Amino acid sequence: MRLPFLTLTAIATLFVAADASAQTYDPRYPVCMHVYTPGGGFGGGGGDYFDCSFTSLPQCRATASGRSASCDLNPYYAFDEPPPPRRRPKKQH
Repeated sequence: MRLPFLTLTAIATLFVAADASAQTYDPRYPVCMHVYTPGGGFGGGGGDYFDCSFTSLPQCRATASGRSASCDLNPYYAFDEPPPPRRRPKKQH
């Protein structure tokens, strides 16, 4: 009885200790600011997050100025790319 209890306690501890915040990118904006938060204090810490609410790199860089942050293109933004050229079917002889 003792071993199953200790096993369940260990598993529950792992789930509680895991980072539960899901990373989200807003696909409506082309630029994200990656903000780094300092660690320390009781319980450890820090971390980082993304703020994907910018329409240009200069706008993001102005907001990130003086902060522990960097600006990157949003990997989930659907850039306006032209569709690939249509291929013509081969003529049969």
